[in-house]
Order: sequence, then structure tokens, then C-alpha cells
Amino acid sequence: MGTTTQRRRPELAAFLRGRRARVTPADVGMPPGLRRRTPGLRREEVAQLSGVGVTWYTWLEQGRPINASAQVLDAVARTLRLDRAEREHLYHLADVPYAPDCTAPSPEAVGPEIQGIIDALDPRPAVVYNARYDILATNPAYRDLFFVPQIEAFGVPNVLWTLFIAPDPVCPLVFRDEELPVMVATLRSSYGRHVGEPAWEGFIRRLSAASAHFAALWESGDVAPPGPRVKTFRHEAVGELRMTSVSLSINGMPECRIVAYTPDDDESRRRSAVLRELRPPEAEGSAEAGGAGEAGRAGAGETRGSRPLMRTGS
Repeated sequence: MGTTTQRRRPELAAFLRGRRARVTPADVGMPPGLRRRTPGLRREEVAQLSGVGVTWYTWLEQGRPINASAQVLDAVARTLRLDRAEREHLYHLADVPYAPDCTAPSPEAVGPEIQGIIDALDPRPAVVYNARYDILATNPAYRDLFFVPQIEAFGVPNVLWTLFIAPDPVCPLVFRDEELPVMVATLRSSYGRHVGEPAWEGFIRRLSAASAHFAALWESGDVAPPGPRVKTFRHEAVGELRMTSVSLSINGMPECRIVAYTPDDDESRRRSAVLRELRPPEAEGSAEAGGAGEAGRAGAGETRGSRPLMRTGS
């Protein structure tokens, strides 16, 4: 057993004892019993409620070098009423890879705090995606860069849908043959946590039916994590812009990320500044910029004034 694991075991033991002490028999529907010397559950009660052996749980709480599976840790976590952060901490201390609970539905919009962050990134384009590339929020600079009137008819607030369905003359992403395989591989790396979920299966099925190109890339089985890339976009008003995309995770929103774009060269910076100058005065501000509620629906693809919102990204 490695040095790091040896140092984690005492911490694991202390963590389990502390969590056990705060759960009363009444919390789990058990009678209090007589002569209870512990403030919470006994070890044997945790073992019984978790469906594991008393000796095994005792050794786990003592920090002995025993192996624990994800299924067993989940059972212990349920018994000890651990929240998401505590469950992840338990996995880490037990040296078991942690997979976040993805059964909850993905959020459909972001709160004002996240919307404020992406608005503050202006003049850098910024957007919030979930793992399926649905758009949850945008800032004005993002809408400046990715404005394409023809996409309004698609009615699907999703990056991949737009990029695979838009014809070449109106698609803002240059070098699609290079970029789309990476995006599909990123999608598949998230799909592994959602296999069988109706929302995901329906999305894959519909996009495969609408785009033979997507269907072929999906069948390749390639996987890749999100990461920084330099992409080239075209805009009818200023021409091509080279932009570096960077993904940032969001606390409290599992599998969602902020993607921000920075001009990669002087000419792209100049053209980005021109786009900002061309922005209508009413497009400033975040009240209608794609936050929660009505703003969230705007950020997801509805029109604002006469400017439909482009749906594309990292």
C-alpha cells in the first residue's frame, strides 16, 4: 500500500466515526435501545443497515488496508446520510474512483451569479454548456460572434445540432471536418455516465437521423475530454476570427461548464472589437442576456429584438 493511501486511512477512520456519531437510531427508523454509550449509531448497526459484515465495516472504520467497492461505499454513504460532497470525500479517502450522481436532470438555465460571471467576461464571448452541449446561457459577445439568422428555424438550443445541420455557407465554424470529430468524442466521453437515459438516447437518435455525418462519427466510438483549442470562426460582417476556447467547471452544476473564447491573434482582436462596435445599444446588459427564466430561454436560442442567437461552441 502506498504512502498516500496509508496517510488517508486514519483520516477515513476519523471521518466515518464522525459521520456515524451524528446519525441517531431515530433517523434510520430504529429504536434507541438501552445503555447506548455512543451518541449515534453503533458499528454493527451501520453494518446491518448497509448490508455488509460487521467485521468488514469495523476494519474499514479502523483504517485497516481493506478494499472497498463503489457499491459498498454507496451503501455506507446512504446509511450515514452523506451529502454529495461528503460522498465524494469518502470515495477519495477509500481510494475508489468517484463517479458523480448523474441521475438528476440537467439544469435548463443558470442563476444570476453565473450569468453575471459570463457577462463580466465581455468582450470575450462566453457560454454555459451542459455535457450534451445544450446551451444554458450566453453573453452579448457570444451572440455577436455567432449571429446567423438562418439557424432560427432549427429550434434546437444545442451546439452540435446547429453545427451538424447548418449548411456550409451559414455555419460559423470553419474546418468542421477537424473540429466536429473532437466534439463528438467529447460528447461520447460524457455519454458513458448516461447510457439508457431517455433524454440522452433520444438526442443521439434524433441527431443521427438528421445528420449522417454525426451518425458516422458517433459509430466510431472515439472519446475525448473537453480541453482548450484554437478554432476559426467566420462572421459575415468581419470575416474570419481565430479564437482560443477554454472550459471552466462550475461548482454546484455537475457536468456543466463555462466556455470562454479569447482572440488568438492581433487581427482577430481587431475584428472582435469591430463586432462589439456594431452591437446595437439594446443588446448591452444582462437583463435579457440569457440567465434564468426568460433570460435563460433567450440564451438558449430565442430571438432578442431582431438578432437570433447563434448556437455553437467548444
